[in-house]
Amino acid sequence: MDYTHILWDFNGTILDDVSVGINAINVLLKRRKMPIISSQEEYRAKFCFPVIDYYRKLGFDLQKERFEDISVEWVKEYKHFLAQAGLRNGVKKALETIQNSGKKQLILSATERKMLKTQLKSLKIESYFDDILALDDIYAAGKTELAKNWLEREKPGKAIIIGDTDHDYETAKALSVDCLLIAGGHQSKQGLMSLCPNTFDSIPEALASIGITI
Repeated sequence: MDYTHILWDFNGTILDDVSVGINAINVLLKRRKMPIISSQEEYRAKFCFPVIDYYRKLGFDLQKERFEDISVEWVKEYKHFLAQAGLRNGVKKALETIQNSGKKQLILSATERKMLKTQLKSLKIESYFDDILALDDIYAAGKTELAKNWLEREKPGKAIIIGDTDHDYETAKALSVDCLLIAGGHQSKQGLMSLCPNTFDSIPEALASIGITI
C-alpha cells in the first residue's frame, strides 16, 4: 500500500519508556502505601486510555484526590526518570528511510506538546517530522479529535497510524485509516492482537508488512 502520510505514536512506539512509566507510578503508589506494579506484564495488563481509568484500576480514590493533581505529580516523577528512556530498536533507521522516500511523517500523541517537543529535540529526531499533533495539557485524555481535525484540514492521500495501544487502533478506526501496532510498548501483545491482526514484535517487521524495508 502506497501511503503518503505516516502518523507515529510517541510513547511506547518511538520512545521505549515503559520502565519510566512504571517507576513513576510506583513512586505515587508507595507514597499512598498502595500495592506497586511488580512487572511489565502487570503494567501492560492495567494501562489504558483514558488515563483516568488507569488510575482507577490501580486503586486511586478519585473522590478524595483530584485526577488533575495526580497527573501533575506523575509528570514530575516521569520527568525524573526520563533520562533512562531511549529510542526503540530500529526507530532512527525507520524515520530516515521513510523521510528519504518522500512520505510525510507526523507525531500523533496524547503527551503535552511542550514536553513532547523537548523530548524530540533531546533524542535528535525532531527533523524527521513534518508536524506534531499533541495535546495542550498533561491529562492524556486522548488523541482521536486531534487526528480528526488534522484529517479534515489536510485531506491526506493515504494515511496510516503506527502505535502500541488499543487507543491507537481505536483512533485509526474512527478515522477509517489503516493501523499497525507494535508489541512491547504500553499494552500486552495478546490484547493488541485481539483487536488488530496487524500487530508485530518490532518496527522493522511492521514496516516490512507495508513494503518498507529498513
